Amino acid sequence: MTGALSRYRICDFTGQLAGAGATKWIAAFGADVIRIEDPVMRGRWDILRAMPPFVDERRGEDFGGGFNNHNTDKKGITLNLRTEKGKEILRELVRVSDVVSENFAAGVLDKWGFGYEALKEMRPDVIYVSNCGFGHVGPYGQYKTWGPIVQAICGLTFTSGLPDEEPAGWGYSYMDHTGAMYMAIAILMALMHRERTGEGQWVDLACTEVGLTLHGPALLDWTINHRPTRRPGMPNGNRSLGSEMAPHGIFRCSGDDEWVAIVCRDEGDWCAFTGLVNEPWTQEAAFADIGARKANEDALEAHVTAWTRTRGKFDVQRALLDAGIPAAAVQKPGERIDQDPDTEGFDLWPSVVHSKMGEIRVDGLPVHLSKTDWRIERGGPCLGEHTEQVLTGLLGMSSGEVAALREEGVV
Repeated sequence: MTGALSRYRICDFTGQLAGAGATKWIAAFGADVIRIEDPVMRGRWDILRAMPPFVDERRGEDFGGGFNNHNTDKKGITLNLRTEKGKEILRELVRVSDVVSENFAAGVLDKWGFGYEALKEMRPDVIYVSNCGFGHVGPYGQYKTWGPIVQAICGLTFTSGLPDEEPAGWGYSYMDHTGAMYMAIAILMALMHRERTGEGQWVDLACTEVGLTLHGPALLDWTINHRPTRRPGMPNGNRSLGSEMAPHGIFRCSGDDEWVAIVCRDEGDWCAFTGLVNEPWTQEAAFADIGARKANEDALEAHVTAWTRTRGKFDVQRALLDAGIPAAAVQKPGERIDQDPDTEGFDLWPSVVHSKMGEIRVDGLPVHLSKTDWRIERGGPCLGEHTEQVLTGLLGMSSGEVAALREEGVV
């Protein structure tokens, strides 16, 4: 099966998940993605290269689990851009690439002599996609960011935590996932535009703006009602903020730290729930309709918890689903990855072959195309793994020339 993007080549400087996650999608659909890394810094543009998790006791720049996960099916070469020969090789690569992608701080490629205007001289229809914390325009354009900074600026930190407690933060940089998705979409839109018009362009993406897309209801509540998310009793955890639903939350089950999610969307769900539970409290006036249940939500949740905590979470899930009530066990990683039948059915965690780590599982893509589906087969590249292959096969150099460049510290 030919990949949907197999005709395209990406000259890729991205790192971490916010950037590398985007070009992972492009590579999975067949594009030839060539990672450019620095031989002097040993690839540490991307700090995930040597960071845990690790598969065994081996450590170093080729064993970072996160790096491997975000860079499947890409080629990796090293180029020392402090040298003129290294810069000339990059110019040659740009000339045969459709897209140049990066997520450095604003202006880094410009300083190296490879900003958009320079790239257009090498290839007039080139697409340049940059993804940084604040984008390249506006008063924050020159600031540097990291996950917690983006969370704070875009408002995600403010909306986190428990009622009447200080903001807790998210603990993980979820904007990286969202930023990667937006960057992948931007690459595809720019390619589509060039197919129609022949024009390349510069795509400027800001992860702080991406973060704003994750809490639309909070923004609407302020815009329309002038209510901040953090106010007495808010944020309200797992209860329904929009449509009135109750019970609506996560409830403790039997066992150690075991939980189940339950949502009664309407009176039909509530009637089914009361029939399943079959306890006197369900017939009390305090829970007769949605207005009463919302007014007595604390008491309602206490009753539901008393029912769920004597039962296994998967037993509760099955019973509620059989009754037509939305419910799901809160799964731990091992349960979701190794035991859930949907894992194999949707190919969510395929195995790839890494040149040093061997066979290892990675994230798949949560989408399938009937004609041009994705394929993830090869682990992330070791540092400089494909340098000779790319320079000889794509740029027409001899193995002797590549060896000389290596001796000179160019690759």
